[in-house]
Amino acid sequence: MFEPEIIAFCCEYCGYSAADLAGAMRVEYPPNVVIVRVPCAGHLTPVHILRVFENGYDGVFIASCLEGSCQYRTRNERAEKMVSTVKKLLDEVRIGGERLEIYKMASSMGKYFADIAIKMTEKIKKLGPNPIKLIEERFEEEDQRKLLEMEVKI
Repeated sequence: MFEPEIIAFCCEYCGYSAADLAGAMRVEYPPNVVIVRVPCAGHLTPVHILRVFENGYDGVFIASCLEGSCQYRTRNERAEKMVSTVKKLLDEVRIGGERLEIYKMASSMGKYFADIAIKMTEKIKKLGPNPIKLIEERFEEEDQRKLLEMEVKI
């Protein structure tokens, strides 16, 4: 059964603290969500997101600060614009923009963080594996078949 691999980029001040609170409250969420703490969601670039998908992860979500609470003023708004741009790019390259989301939260929203992790996991399960994984698997199968053909000829 397919279990998606998801990266959660969490703002150090809000998203990461919410994830930490979820753990302290013992609110369960899927273990397939890997948390990556970043100074601010606004420090992420399209390259960061695209590399995650290139490395075969099935989904990404960003846990950003609420409006007006960003430690870096309006960098969370910058992150929203970047996500919008990257979603379009993911659609163009047929990975799917719906595999990327951004959520705003406060450090006190541990239950909300867990709910988002569950929601993203369910969503990605419905979408299936990252198309890049499927392409890599096909190439690996073809390489193995070619090796077997070579062995037969030798």
